[in-house]
Amino acid sequence: MSIPKLETMFDGHTTMLCRLMHPNDANIAGNVHGGTILKMIEEAGLIISTRHCNIGAQEECLCVLARVEKTDFLLPMYVGEVAHLTAAITYCSQHSVEVQVSVVGENIATGRKRTTNRATLWYVPCNKGGKIAVVPPIIYPSQEVEAKGRNRYERQKTHRQNADTNSPSMRDGWAMSKEIPHPQGGEMHTVENASSALIHLVGVGDCGVHGKVTGGVTMKLMDEVAGICAFRHCHSNVVTASMDATDFHRSISKGSILHIKSRPIFNSAKSLMIQVVVIVEERARDKEGRIEASMFCACSAFFTYVSLTKEGKPQTIPPLKLLTVEERERFEEGKCRYLKDKELRRSNM
Repeated sequence: MSIPKLETMFDGHTTMLCRLMHPNDANIAGNVHGGTILKMIEEAGLIISTRHCNIGAQEECLCVLARVEKTDFLLPMYVGEVAHLTAAITYCSQHSVEVQVSVVGENIATGRKRTTNRATLWYVPCNKGGKIAVVPPIIYPSQEVEAKGRNRYERQKTHRQNADTNSPSMRDGWAMSKEIPHPQGGEMHTVENASSALIHLVGVGDCGVHGKVTGGVTMKLMDEVAGICAFRHCHSNVVTASMDATDFHRSISKGSILHIKSRPIFNSAKSLMIQVVVIVEERARDKEGRIEASMFCACSAFFTYVSLTKEGKPQTIPPLKLLTVEERERFEEGKCRYLKDKELRRSNM
């Protein structure tokens, strides 16, 4: 048996997944749930990055999701269609892998295909002891391609290092509070009225082979809670339009309790921005047998939703009623994000 080379051909290092979309994959609008798409994207990235990082490895490793770049939902996926996911490794640093994933929806009755999603994810390989492993290099088709990949790597590295967790949107203690929102009876279209939360006990089915929650499961839960928040504000069918870049700060173990919280922070005429945080509660016994609890923020993200009419057409979003100074500050933060993203989209056209 020949020993595989550590270098792998760039254009051949891809993997494909496909799955038929079932009724239980749909949201109330009849489209495939955005969280389901995010979970499939992460699974494709996990497979190809883990496969690559075990080439020539002396010790088995598993890749874990470290970051997801901004993910746009270009077109809806429908029940009865087949989702085709193509994942490709596009850059490798010493300890991380960049994976780009495209999603194509196929109507198997007509044969019509269209691209519904594109995403970029970063993975880090870890051995069974949790130690970060070295990533095998790849051969790039040109120095220009390698240089562009290196620039993307440095840009996301800088973003992770400069992530500001002390912005006005976090200083009010909302993220780490275990208070459960009770919107019933509140004033319509206020932040309090739409805010939503989910408490989830991490089970075996949420975890990968090393007993840690997969990034796809986390993103699916985040999208579900954000979707509830959007529905409470809009009182209509809503669909995920995008998820901003998201860093996964720490792994989540089996048996942990997740507190997933969401609140609206900004709306334009046709979109609603929702902030989501995932707080992890871990409980363990000390040497004296006493139960100790600790909490930390595993990740946070900003989701954007669109409100739909009964005919499935985008419609105007009800304006947020801002009742406090903090809510107005968060609204201005969201507005800056919205305008920057709008300008970026225009520059890429």
